[in-house]
Amino acid sequence: MPSPRPIVPPPSATALFADAGALRRSYLRLISLSSTLGHLDQLLAVSLASGHYTLDHAPASSLLLRYASLRSPPAHLLRLYRAFPRPDRFLRNSLLRSLPTLRADLLFPSPDSFSFAFAATSLASSCSRGGISPPSAASAALRPLHALAVASGFAADNFVASALAKLYFTLSRGNDARKVFDAVPSPDTVLWNTLLAGLSGSEALEAFVRMAGAGSVRPDSTTLASVLPAAAEVANTTMGRCVHAFGEKCGLAQHEHVVTGLISLYAKCGDMECARHLFDRMEGPDLVTYNALISGYSINGMVGSSVELFKELVGMGLRPSSSTLVALIPVHSPFGHEPLAGCLHAHVVKAGLDANAPVSTALTTLYCRFNDMDSARRAFDAMPEKTMESWNAMISGYAQNGLTEMAVALFQQMQALNVRPNPLTISSALSACAQLGALSLGKWVHKIIANEKLELNVYVMTALIDMYVKCGSIAEARCIFDSMDNKNVVSWNVMISGYGLHGQGAEALKLYKDMMDAHLHPTSSTFLSVLYACSHGGLVKEGTTVFRSMTSDYGITPGIEHCTCMVDLLGRAGQLKEAFELISEFPKSAVGPGIWGALLGACMVHKDGDLAKLASQKLFELEPENTGYYVLLSNLYTSKKQYSEAAVVRQEAKSRKLVKTPGCTLIEIGDRPHVFMAGDRAHPQSDAIYLYLEKLTAKMIEAGYRPDTEAALYDVEEEEKEHMVKVHSEKLAIAFGLLNTEPGTEIRIIKNLRVCLDCHNATKIISKVTQRLIVVRDASRFHHFRDGVCSCGDYW
Repeated sequence: MPSPRPIVPPPSATALFADAGALRRSYLRLISLSSTLGHLDQLLAVSLASGHYTLDHAPASSLLLRYASLRSPPAHLLRLYRAFPRPDRFLRNSLLRSLPTLRADLLFPSPDSFSFAFAATSLASSCSRGGISPPSAASAALRPLHALAVASGFAADNFVASALAKLYFTLSRGNDARKVFDAVPSPDTVLWNTLLAGLSGSEALEAFVRMAGAGSVRPDSTTLASVLPAAAEVANTTMGRCVHAFGEKCGLAQHEHVVTGLISLYAKCGDMECARHLFDRMEGPDLVTYNALISGYSINGMVGSSVELFKELVGMGLRPSSSTLVALIPVHSPFGHEPLAGCLHAHVVKAGLDANAPVSTALTTLYCRFNDMDSARRAFDAMPEKTMESWNAMISGYAQNGLTEMAVALFQQMQALNVRPNPLTISSALSACAQLGALSLGKWVHKIIANEKLELNVYVMTALIDMYVKCGSIAEARCIFDSMDNKNVVSWNVMISGYGLHGQGAEALKLYKDMMDAHLHPTSSTFLSVLYACSHGGLVKEGTTVFRSMTSDYGITPGIEHCTCMVDLLGRAGQLKEAFELISEFPKSAVGPGIWGALLGACMVHKDGDLAKLASQKLFELEPENTGYYVLLSNLYTSKKQYSEAAVVRQEAKSRKLVKTPGCTLIEIGDRPHVFMAGDRAHPQSDAIYLYLEKLTAKMIEAGYRPDTEAALYDVEEEEKEHMVKVHSEKLAIAFGLLNTEPGTEIRIIKNLRVCLDCHNATKIISKVTQRLIVVRDASRFHHFRDGVCSCGDYW
């Protein structure tokens, strides 16, 4: 008879919990060790097959977070979450932390501070890394998220406020971030640190002083690491030393990341001796510290020292990172280091870092400085994922090298890809529009600022003023200037210069006085703007007074540009003898082509052949390849009927194979630019334009117009001379504009050369007979023609 089977008692509750705990620990360990989505899929399959997945929240939350860290699609994360019949708050928060877009339904029921903070942090991270959620989508989600946090009673929570403020800063909405901070009655150290890290320059320094003065919170090492870059940004060595002393007093200055921040601060302020001293005091500086000092040497033009430190780093067995190469690339002192640039680029390619965004951005910037735009564009295009810095580098590179149409086209491409610009991008795009004189494009960029709710900081506002000034809308520029709460010296300079560009010298002087009354210290650029305005307004006495006060009252030594403006001021007013005598007072280093060119231009206006010959001889010695000087002297001789002398000058230019820059005029109709050359018949509407011009010329003659043919070729008949000036590019562009716009519409044109006397006289008459305002931007200034009168008062 078989023995009875032993009865096995059921496992105790303690044993079951022990097995469950062991299984949980196994799952958590395997999840942490998983490095691919495939590994996680295997773990998920096992847990689903065993039924364990829906029973234990902890491994499920850990699995969800690991999927998110490995960039699993949001739809997959949602499926994992929905597999739980009763997800708890912890699991909901894990999902909020992982999704790149806001799902408001996941906040409820019973959200806590982690719910709102995780949702904001996830959106900020997605924007920073160029993730699935574009900044525009994050910006749209931020307002309801913030509103829900306020409605749920978490507006004063430090943890939530810190996450919201960081997101606002990520989206370049600093004013909103400050409002979040101000809504917290007792901000803690973390919230202060978020504010300091998000603010720029002097604003961050002021906030730090406020924090230290309040005494309610104790700064930590992160506080100092956040405020030191702000002091470096504005090169405020005094404030930087105060922060250093504060750190020593509080025992925070020995933290490695604080020392690295101090090295970077002193380096950016030009005190490499102090930076090196801090570096040498460190025991075993790490790679980040090496990078800070290498960058400091590069910034200060000590490229040889940066290379030597790089060799030392490699010799110690430290492996250079992408940040090391960014620091080493001689962006700040590129000239004379072309071979080094080539070697570094080759090393970047060999190391497989040519797709690294910071490295490629540094190379893009470097090639832009060399004006090698093809290489710059190749480095830019090599980046599979472009950062905001890379877009800014390429757009500003195009703008700074005069390739304004390419800059605008790239900005338009950026918009088409739904990449949200930041203030620097906007400033570069506005600069390109200003150079082009493209008002419609400038207004389009202005509209983007409003639509994207970008922060209107002083740099963007100043760029807007400059754009409207250079596109002919001086009134709009002044409206923006008056709306600014915080104007810096550059803002005042741009507005003063704008009035000069538009021939409103009296307004420029009035604004200069307002600037003095506001207790702002004028800079060298301020005086240049005022002198320019006086020169174009014929304000000789006022300009001379400003020029003298520059040295006597402010201790600023006049530069080449100031001296050129003074010669131009006196020369335009017909005081050629005084202008020539003033040149003898200038230091020899200041007397260059600009000064002699200003004198030659004045001689052309006032028909002084002898002094013109002297000035042109100096110019031919200094710049023998500049065609413009030959043209001016030849035109002067022609106007005085000294045809043989004019022929000699033309022959000299011809023997040097110099070619005169062809005149062209641009006009925008709608959003489309149209360019005309003298005698142009390439335009589709050429027949209509010439027919209209014939009829218009007849009306002009009835109103008193007589062609001025002084500067036309001397060896053709008078009738032919009249035809030659009649088909200048300005007249063709104006006729096209009149044909294609409604009566009363303002006409705006841009001429690449100085407008000639005949076209100036003709445009005055056209404005009268057509009752149109015609705005002309030529190579030196703006002319506003209305009712037969020009804003320049025939003084240009």
